[in-house]
Amino acid sequence: MANTSKDTLKARNLPWVEKYRPQTLDDLISHQDILTTIQRFISQDKLPHLLFYGPPGTGKTSTILACARQLYKEKEFNSMVLELNASDDRGIDVVRGPILSFASTRTIFKKGFKLVILDEADAMTQDAQNALRRVIEKYTENTRFCLIGNYLSKIIPALQSRCTRFRFAPLSQDQMIPRLEYVIQQESIDITPDGMRGIVTLSSGDMRRSLNILQSTSMAYGKVTEETVYTCTGHPLRSDIANILDWSLNKDFTAAYQRILQPLKTLKGLALHDILTEVHLLVHRVDFPPAIRMGLLIKLADVEHRLASGTNEKIQLSSMVAAFQAVRDLVVSEALK
Repeated sequence: MANTSKDTLKARNLPWVEKYRPQTLDDLISHQDILTTIQRFISQDKLPHLLFYGPPGTGKTSTILACARQLYKEKEFNSMVLELNASDDRGIDVVRGPILSFASTRTIFKKGFKLVILDEADAMTQDAQNALRRVIEKYTENTRFCLIGNYLSKIIPALQSRCTRFRFAPLSQDQMIPRLEYVIQQESIDITPDGMRGIVTLSSGDMRRSLNILQSTSMAYGKVTEETVYTCTGHPLRSDIANILDWSLNKDFTAAYQRILQPLKTLKGLALHDILTEVHLLVHRVDFPPAIRMGLLIKLADVEHRLASGTNEKIQLSSMVAAFQAVRDLVVSEALK
């Protein structure tokens, strides 16, 4: 009884990302074509070496862990699966040491093969990847490898050719919303439709990020609305961005600059980089002539480049406002011709 209450307390204190991590392949919400293929591999006992790649929070690690749970019983999981993450040292010594010794030892009393999961494999050094090449080839008979990474280009071609590759694309809204609704129901969260829309928009197809935003906003504010979501993440509200565009195009330079600087940057603490990212999306919706729009985008790109170089935010803010004022003057002169 004491054990059960301890487990319940542990589950309650877990971050929702871990608490609601899918445990089986059937629990996974996306990439049905990939899951069907892997299920077929497992049922036919012909699992190849795997390479999962794609943006964060799209289910790569959850998929292979669910596969491992399906392949091995709870008791033999630890002896049959070796999982190494980017936080572990995975230089050439680890490939020649723990990975080699795990892969080379055969399972006497257990059937099947062992599984080595190398998470964030794109962070491994070039030497380590080259050493791994031979290990994969030599011990294929009793070990399968699964490499996971965000960038395919950072994994050497020799490793890519030894694995069956699967790309995990960002999740669509239709895939994310049912899972979020399930968590909301389990945790009894007070959320508005615009709050849900804000979470899905800000997470950009990253399920992990959407759950983190949902948890932090509900804990900080109680009620999850669009405003609390954007405030909690420090992201500019859509109404604020619309105001910035309006002031930059319709007010004189000094008034526009002061209006953006005081309430938005000083009081709300918005970063100019975030403002630029959102303004860029709105620029595409404004009906500018193509040549003028291209010129404006080049100027905004220059501002972002200078920001990344560590320049003064106030000077770059005035540069952004000036770019919009110059565009306004161009549009007016074009209209008068």
